[in-house]
Amino acid sequence: MRRREFITLVGGVAASWPLAARAQAAKMPIIGLMGSGTGAAQSQWTSAFLDRLRELGWTEGRNIAIEYRWAEGLSERFAEIADEFVRLKVDVIVTHNTPGPLAAKKATSVIPIVFATAGDPVGSGIVASLAQPGGNVTGLSGQAPDTAERRLDLLREVVPGLRRLAILSDDSPYAVVEISETQKAARTLAIEVAAYEIRRDEDVAAAFEAFRNRVEALSVIANPIIFRNRIRINTFALAARLPTMYVVREYVEAGGMMSYGPNWPSMWRRAADLVDKILRGAKPADIPVEQPTRFDLVLNLTTAKALGLKIPDKLLALANEVIE
Repeated sequence: MRRREFITLVGGVAASWPLAARAQAAKMPIIGLMGSGTGAAQSQWTSAFLDRLRELGWTEGRNIAIEYRWAEGLSERFAEIADEFVRLKVDVIVTHNTPGPLAAKKATSVIPIVFATAGDPVGSGIVASLAQPGGNVTGLSGQAPDTAERRLDLLREVVPGLRRLAILSDDSPYAVVEISETQKAARTLAIEVAAYEIRRDEDVAAAFEAFRNRVEALSVIANPIIFRNRIRINTFALAARLPTMYVVREYVEAGGMMSYGPNWPSMWRRAADLVDKILRGAKPADIPVEQPTRFDLVLNLTTAKALGLKIPDKLLALANEVIE
């Protein structure tokens, strides 16, 4: 081979390496992960999701890329993030709660969407049905029969004479269902229930002022704006000497008294299984929406003690986690 031909050949191969690398990178599937809070607040859920992806053969930076975006409890951010993911042409959008999936569904009818949790995915219009979600969306429902009644029963174990209960929520379809279920259970126990909406940060103080000295306990329904204000809510509740019941443990970690509901890390792990199926060719419309199978009772003894309450031994024995 002539020297000039050899140099040309080597130069051509060298020049092709970056192109090959870019081509390989272009083929790497991209997940757009939209969180309702912040990366720090949702780190446990995200870690569970990534751990399961690795178990299934997907390693971030090696054979899959992930674009992280955080709504930070701001409702307007969901649509902005969803539109950005469409522009980035991600291969699948992963989100949770109700606003995230709804925003993603509005932004695209083509890109597959997986929600790790959603309170009432059928009632809110995320999917057509649990068995046959249809369209480009599937995931895991956070709703299960009798959980509202169970939360009320557990709260009464700590506050035996409970007769007046306040509920904090937003105006989402899931909140409507949860309030209705709580009111239904409360009627059989002769408990009065008053619901208060939190749509803005300023509504937190206003709500506590509205039910001050009128209720004996507080039930809080999970949603992005309330999650963002969880520490403030617990501070107000402690000052008002109100025991609190939540759905997920993160609120109890922030000073709430107790929670009972689906184990969200396990649901995020299961969401990774659904993403794996989609990346391997399955269609969201053919993947039924799953319901939670694991429920956790989390107790905060420090908060209970500050309120002058004693957690019964039988609840301590039932608890999945006790914070002291």
